Amino acid sequence: MSLTDDLRRGYAPGVALEVSIPELTLPQMVEEVARRYPQRVALDFFSRSITYAQLVDRVRRAASVLARAGVAPGDRVALMMPNCPQHVIAILATMTLGGIVVEHNPLSPVLEIKKEFEAHGARVVIAWEKSIDKLAFLKDEATVFSVDLTRAMPGATQFLLRLPVKAAKEKRTALSAKPPTWTRSWDREVMQSPRWLNERPVSPDDLALLIHTGGTTGIPKGAALTHRNILANIAQSIAWVPVLHEGAEVFYCVLPLFHAFGFTIGLFAGLRLGASVALFPKFDTTMILTSQKRLPCTFFLGVPPMYERLLKTAETMDVDLSSMTFSLSGAMPLSGELAKRWEEATGGLMVEGYGMTEASPIILGSPLSDSRRPGALGIPFPSTQVRIVDPEDPGVDVPEGEIGELIVKGPQVFSGYWERPEETAEALWNGWLRTGDLVRVQDGFIHMADRRKEMINASGFNVYPSQVEDAVRDMPGVRDIAVIGLPAGSAGENVVAAIVLEAGASITLADVRQWAEKSIAHYALPRQIVVMTELPRSQLGKVMRKKVREQILDTADSVLTAAGQVRNAADQMRSAADQVRSAADSAAASAAAKLRSLKNRE
Repeated sequence: MSLTDDLRRGYAPGVALEVSIPELTLPQMVEEVARRYPQRVALDFFSRSITYAQLVDRVRRAASVLARAGVAPGDRVALMMPNCPQHVIAILATMTLGGIVVEHNPLSPVLEIKKEFEAHGARVVIAWEKSIDKLAFLKDEATVFSVDLTRAMPGATQFLLRLPVKAAKEKRTALSAKPPTWTRSWDREVMQSPRWLNERPVSPDDLALLIHTGGTTGIPKGAALTHRNILANIAQSIAWVPVLHEGAEVFYCVLPLFHAFGFTIGLFAGLRLGASVALFPKFDTTMILTSQKRLPCTFFLGVPPMYERLLKTAETMDVDLSSMTFSLSGAMPLSGELAKRWEEATGGLMVEGYGMTEASPIILGSPLSDSRRPGALGIPFPSTQVRIVDPEDPGVDVPEGEIGELIVKGPQVFSGYWERPEETAEALWNGWLRTGDLVRVQDGFIHMADRRKEMINASGFNVYPSQVEDAVRDMPGVRDIAVIGLPAGSAGENVVAAIVLEAGASITLADVRQWAEKSIAHYALPRQIVVMTELPRSQLGKVMRKKVREQILDTADSVLTAAGQVRNAADQMRSAADQVRSAADSAAASAAAKLRSLKNRE
């Protein structure tokens, strides 16, 4: 029996082992749903709604705009905006023409955005007014459309935002900006454009999306996903929760659409079900819970820090969460205690998912059954095969229970990175996606050991940062922790713990080692601690160990530079002192000589 077959014994009742993938593109999927539910609300944005019939109409008008801008099959169209109706319409319009959507984070620094554009070469861009200043380098090289978020809001809200009062001005400034003269108004042109009535031969196997993920060179690389990849993951996700009701759910799309979880599950899985998808431009607990009172959510997708903050704010706002029948948590480990509190507050079930952008993104999930293990990565999704292999030789499976690298095969797995053949070859081995994550099987579930690339080599021993973090995290006085490896010459790397302390706490390295040695081996104990005010996190709240390492090294370099400057100053002072002493000696000698000369005359 294969590992996949063994793990599938943990499936909840009613979950199919394999799924069928419709022979459709994503726009065709939405049009099919619109024919069944034309008057059902498809998108909700600050209480302004768009029905499925209206959504298809606006997508067709937007397709006309892009066609006139020269978008042809295979062309990349760059999108850079928060979650909003214009974003969804732009995605579907691009794909209708056979174009490839390229997602960008509007909060990314200019240099990173420029490198991404250099890689994909998009010549049509649709961007939020507030982020267009970052695209000045495209002024003479691309057609840039500006998006005004306020145009998607209810008329009453737009009126209030125009009032000449301080509060309205501040909110208006946060949401919009005057676009440069070299941009075109996306909202106005879509509204005034006729419907696109032509059909282009777009295949489910054509590329639909480039979504950025980290690169070994420091330049984000575009994971290339087809319509089939995304539709497969949608089908797998819906099959995993067979009790969802078509045409009756309300999805909250809070995770950004430039993140694979938000794109595939938050938006398109909802549209596939004919759900009403409420779009939120950012994670704001008050905004979300106010919406909960008006349009109760039935399916929520988030990350653990979001759930923690929602629970806390819901208590202060006295908001009922019981409509949230199903919730999906991803991107980072979910504690059993948090899962329990959330399920008690909602009366529903929380599913934990594991994935990566290269897999559209979900690979594993916890089943909707009493057997699920909060904190575990889960078991393979339908139509997904998994193996745990020797990281140095993916052809060799590790013995049961031992740590190895997780590799995956399934219809949701991408075919490679955009124009990055070397990194594609590193990611794919004989059709299997190398996740880079070190895992083990325990009690019928896959559990994370650590990221292969973040594993620390301490004097020849493999140290997994998460194990050290788990050993120190509950120590009194520790609020947060990240463990990294720093160069230690012939000894390989030193285990370094970056710690955020509770207010008023004081901890020494000896304290940390004494606490941790109760649960981890001596070679894994931290050799150094660095106290930080906060740890760098991704937009989803995940600690970025790479950034922690960079900050510590930068600080060390600064200290060394300062020390060098001090040494140089000291050397200069010593040189000056030597010169003073030499001058003093010369003066003394000269004075002594004169005295002797005077005595001789006497």
